[in-house]
Amino acid sequence: MSIKFFKIAFFLIVFPMLIGSAPHKFYVSTTNVEFVKEKKVLQLITKIFTEDIEQALQARYDPNVSLDPKKETETDVALLKRYLLQKIKIKVNGNPVNLNYIGKEYDIDIAKIFFEIENISELHSIEIENKVLIDMFPEQQNIIHLKTPNNRRSIILEKASPKGVLNFN
Repeated sequence: MSIKFFKIAFFLIVFPMLIGSAPHKFYVSTTNVEFVKEKKVLQLITKIFTEDIEQALQARYDPNVSLDPKKETETDVALLKRYLLQKIKIKVNGNPVNLNYIGKEYDIDIAKIFFEIENISELHSIEIENKVLIDMFPEQQNIIHLKTPNNRRSIILEKASPKGVLNFN
């Protein structure tokens, strides 16, 4: 057998096994923020891998926390809400605002959490701090997509820079 045969066999058989044997875990959340001017509201949908957020809640609060819709309790949901409200902080036009928890739903392996910020008649700037999962996973990235009637912007927040500001003046 020739050396050429061994090279071809290596690249067709062995090489794919080597690169496929070490999966890399991807740590990311996305938050879609939409300013609905006619309703004077900011609507937020945060999407997080259910397994990751469950692991964080178990480490932080209680090893028995479950975000399985068939097993979760009111306490589990309260801990999810508490965690997110501690980790996500927003200022609109330089002023801190309160996130109102609306609810959540699960989509396969993603938890979607819904929030609202009321009484926002104008949006000149928004400062978002998102530290979700950063203490658990140092490579965590929290991507923010903001949509207004006139603009679309995105920022990536991570451990080194968990806060970002978008100006619209």
